[in-house]
Amino acid sequence: MLQGVLFDMDGVIVDTEPLHHKAYYQMFDEVGIEVSPELYQSFTGQSTINICKRLVDHFDLIKTPEHLMYTKRDNFKYLFANDTSLQLINGVLDIIKEYHANELKLVLASSASMMTIDNVFDRFDLNQYFIAKFSGADLKQSKPHPEIFEKAAHATGYERSNCMVIEDSTNGIKAANAAGIFCVGYDSQHSKNQDYSIANMVISDFQEIQHDKIQSIFKKKIETS
Repeated sequence: MLQGVLFDMDGVIVDTEPLHHKAYYQMFDEVGIEVSPELYQSFTGQSTINICKRLVDHFDLIKTPEHLMYTKRDNFKYLFANDTSLQLINGVLDIIKEYHANELKLVLASSASMMTIDNVFDRFDLNQYFIAKFSGADLKQSKPHPEIFEKAAHATGYERSNCMVIEDSTNGIKAANAAGIFCVGYDSQHSKNQDYSIANMVISDFQEIQHDKIQSIFKKKIETS
């Protein structure tokens, strides 16, 4: 039986990627580096500080990872406050409300900073539905390491076999898989060049995992295990 749902945020609950993209590339310009689209895409699902550590190593920068991180965050904070295009992913609020009404324990497990998580949750009034929020920026390891999903599953109070992850990134799906948690890969118009091959299930619409449908899938999973 499904009892806990672990949500990624960027690309699953809200599409902040366009704002992050602008904020990162503003930072790249400020520190004088040229980041290829391929390198940028490889960052998906990782925390800002770990991305900045990679950049410092890759480009042999004098600036510290922390300097890059705070520059990027300042850029993002400005964009978040001034860009009115930011909206929830289509259908996600309905699925959050449905899961909550059916007493599933919802936990946020995102690589975003807690500042960004809190800003999104306050802006869209999501705190009422979630029992806990985890930021990969506050943990020792980033996705694809399973640490964040291990902690998020523990926060539900249920076994990992009774939990589900909803992810849109290659690194996030790898992290869920490494944690041994059933993973739904959300392949939407916002997802680009991500690998869903090891997800247990791939969807393009949240209606595909409405409460009764996903409980039926979990029931079959238990019966065949």
